[in-house]
Amino acid sequence: MEFLINYQHQKNFRYESFAFALKEAQKRSLKTLVETGVARGKIKFFFFIKKNWKDGMSTLIFSNYASFVGGHLYSCDISQKNLDNAKRLSKEFNNAITFIKDDSLNFLKNFNQKIDFLYLDSLDGQDPNASKHQLLEIQNAEDKLHSKSLILLDDKESKTNLSINYMVSKKFKIINETENQVLLSK
Repeated sequence: MEFLINYQHQKNFRYESFAFALKEAQKRSLKTLVETGVARGKIKFFFFIKKNWKDGMSTLIFSNYASFVGGHLYSCDISQKNLDNAKRLSKEFNNAITFIKDDSLNFLKNFNQKIDFLYLDSLDGQDPNASKHQLLEIQNAEDKLHSKSLILLDDKESKTNLSINYMVSKKFKIINETENQVLLSK
């Protein structure tokens, strides 16, 4: 997956975690990716959008992976502005993405496919409800996961406290952990 090198930017401190997760996804032949919270980028001069590597650029990276493996990314955000920005940032791979404007809890509850790769990054970690929200996301998606599914949780410690404990109690195992993210699987 040589394309991953395109995302190894000095400010992308999530790169190693994303690269590990996607290499593991490829080993498992995972093709249905679901993301809550899109890569927003930065707006410059009121209309020009620029990559924001500090955010990790997940939508761009995951859509590139989906395109590479013949898979599909379902990317959900509650903000139309964020969705529009993500569409522009990942336009090269938009044929491999379905963008959904919805609350992530509702979206995950009503998603009607098995999820191979789940990335949870809705609500900013500073939000006092972020940890509870991520736990509810896991609970709403749990019946769509299978034995090979990977679950990548963002904003470790600010959002993941409840969800990690819940997942471990459900026999999920941590297979990679960085300062910012935790990757789990059965």
